[in-house]
Amino acid sequence: MVLDTAMVTLHVLTGALWVGSVVFVAGAVLPAALDGSLDAGPLETLADRLVYGSRVASVVMFLTGGHLAGTRYTFELLAESGRGHLVLAMLVLWVALAALVEVGRSRLVAGLREKRVRTPVRETITLFRAAAVVGVLLLVDGGLLAAGFAPY
Repeated sequence: MVLDTAMVTLHVLTGALWVGSVVFVAGAVLPAALDGSLDAGPLETLADRLVYGSRVASVVMFLTGGHLAGTRYTFELLAESGRGHLVLAMLVLWVALAALVEVGRSRLVAGLREKRVRTPVRETITLFRAAAVVGVLLLVDGGLLAAGFAPY
């Protein structure tokens, strides 16, 4: 019981911090860079921190989510119940969020290393906005699970 509570707490907090950081970058940092308020160096540092945080969050989410899924669901429940479908949707969204952040950061940093800011930001902001939307969908999915929206 205590282990499950700790896993749920760590899972939810990590997810919220991860999604929050992606939304912040997509909604505040990159628009500021488009306006010319950020230079290449600081933006590259922020992008690196975002991707490293995303990697750590991915591992924590995988471990805690795997524990929770393994102790609460059978294969049949995952495949045949509404809650199982929400869990599987969360897994797909989790992979999509991690991939969008990785690809977005890679493309952004490639342009920043040429000491350009606005062009690489303009070319990658859609990826980061998509990542933010995926992140919000992850939180909604988690909220539906927490609220008991779908029966077992």
